[in-house]
Amino acid sequence: MTEIKSLIDLIGNTPLVQVKTFDTGDCNLFLKMENMNPGSSIKDRVALKIIEDAEKSGELNKNSTIVEATAGNTGLGIALIARLKGYKAKVVILDKMNENKVFHLQALGAEVFKARSDVGPDSKEHYVNVAKRICAETPNSYMAGQFTNPSNPSAHELTTGPEIYKQLGGKVDAVVCGVGTGGTISGLGKYFEKKSPHTEMILADPKGSIVKDKVEKNIIKDADYSWLVEGIGEDFIPDTLEIKYIKKAYEISNEEAFKTIKILALNEGILAGSSSGTLISAALKYCKEQKEPKNVVTFVCDNGEKYLNTAYNNIWLKEKNLI
Repeated sequence: MTEIKSLIDLIGNTPLVQVKTFDTGDCNLFLKMENMNPGSSIKDRVALKIIEDAEKSGELNKNSTIVEATAGNTGLGIALIARLKGYKAKVVILDKMNENKVFHLQALGAEVFKARSDVGPDSKEHYVNVAKRICAETPNSYMAGQFTNPSNPSAHELTTGPEIYKQLGGKVDAVVCGVGTGGTISGLGKYFEKKSPHTEMILADPKGSIVKDKVEKNIIKDADYSWLVEGIGEDFIPDTLEIKYIKKAYEISNEEAFKTIKILALNEGILAGSSSGTLISAALKYCKEQKEPKNVVTFVCDNGEKYLNTAYNNIWLKEKNLI
């Protein structure tokens, strides 16, 4: 048995669970339970790889401060690992993200800054630009830079992909991912292109995001910022996204996403975060379109407990016209 010395040793090797109560046609749908990482999301993998690679390159030292722009989960991973390794963390989070993420970040000792969620990437108030400014103003700081850092997709190429392949005995026909940074779909795409070339990478994109149109039409429209799921959907194309790996894309509405995670909790007992509703909704559409049995994988990206006051709160759902 591998010796567990800290929470860092518990990142990755998450279980794969087959759903039983959804209509998946002739396909088998499996959920990679990334909510079981110690920081409660898939982004623990990315945060660990970014930090460890920066340590190896000498960009981090004992007194460094790590700065990141985030929808929450990468920041939580950064804050957790920074705390365990003795670094400081400064996190810029979008103002539309759940307040529970802010409380969680602060509990881990991170300094938190909020940035506007209704401005484009050219604005100095865009959260990535705010983080860059804070990094420039903070002595001995390191910008994690998940949107540009090759360590992000590398984390999934080296860990997530091989885990899925092994767990399904190499029989992986499709993997459904969202795009926040593009790290997951790009890293997995690179891995499966080499290991299992027939495996299709499928995009689940929130309605209002620009990524689906870029994939299908090679056009970049203006984001309308109407999506309520957190952590996926974009108003720009990140450097870490390699569109060439994406075979098909689905647009998923707020209504579909939030309904799906409610059913997932009631019927499967899995309390998933809001982005998981987008991914599972797209996976179900893909499954029903197939003419032959396939093994399809998607993710429980993070834990639904941080969204109890929103995604699982009927008062909030009514305010957003979701029920």
